[in-house]
Amino acid sequence: MREFWVASGHHLTRRTSHGGLTATPELFMAYLARPELMPPDEACDAERNLHASLLADPFRPVAKADIAALADADARENWTFMMAFRDRILAAPSLEAVYVSLARNGASDVPPIFLSQLCHLILRNALDGCDDPYVLRAAELFYRAQRATIHEGSLLLADAEVVEAQYNAQQDLHSSPLTAMLHPQAFGEMDVMDDDNAWTYWSQSDAHAMVMNIGGNPKARDGLSRVIERWIAHLLGVAVKVESTASIEDRDWRWFVGLDSDGTRIGNALWNGDVAGADAAGGIVALMRLTFEDAHIVDERVGAKPIYLILAMDTDKMVRLKPQNLVVGLPLAANVA
Repeated sequence: MREFWVASGHHLTRRTSHGGLTATPELFMAYLARPELMPPDEACDAERNLHASLLADPFRPVAKADIAALADADARENWTFMMAFRDRILAAPSLEAVYVSLARNGASDVPPIFLSQLCHLILRNALDGCDDPYVLRAAELFYRAQRATIHEGSLLLADAEVVEAQYNAQQDLHSSPLTAMLHPQAFGEMDVMDDDNAWTYWSQSDAHAMVMNIGGNPKARDGLSRVIERWIAHLLGVAVKVESTASIEDRDWRWFVGLDSDGTRIGNALWNGDVAGADAAGGIVALMRLTFEDAHIVDERVGAKPIYLILAMDTDKMVRLKPQNLVVGLPLAANVA
């Protein structure tokens, strides 16, 4: 089996008999190595002692007084978030259960980066054994922001953080006209995934350096559909079929799920017949139809009708998919949800 997404930390978890993941002390030791929690040079003794004690015993109880004793306000905030997150994970039967609870009950007390890392881990588990690089590249949308651009008539998505890093590096390199003339393309362009280079994904899956041709390559769109199917099946235990579609042709459509805030806004405009809002449909990145294998588990108001999924970009051409919307937005019957 090919390895991928080592940076997710999946090797620092254990799989339960039900297929979910539980945390190990090693996983929390990896969190303790993050710069937000590493005591800086000017840290007080209380912060250094707290960090050292958790490295020795990552599951040890931490009292509010332990955190209140920290001299730095930012450190107190970081440790408060981290300990609350840790305790939530330790109290749950699996990481998947934690994610579903956060999606349904709100995650205002969880920093977005923690939620993304949790998604990363869960997706790695859900896609274990996947041998399709198009699916894996599409799955990166679930936990990594993307920047959209049109190139030769096709809509491309590239990892926003990688694009920014390359841009900054080029700006530094081309700081003078002479340097720009001597090194006009020092960093080149990111590879757009196709059938000729898809095999290279395995060696660079943690680099997030391949571009997704979501507008011009059917395999890329199909990959996103397969990820959504696996995500829903893994977290909700519900079998669905997802397929890309060019438009909403059903005049009696009953339900949609916006996969991001802009997708939700566009969907609401289309639903309400708002012409001005409908014009914003040009910002749609992907439009999909979802159907349930078992229509009996669907809210009777929807029945066998398809659910439309809308993923869009914002005015800055950023794409920020919210996978939690697929947990809370589907029209499941009350006895299923």
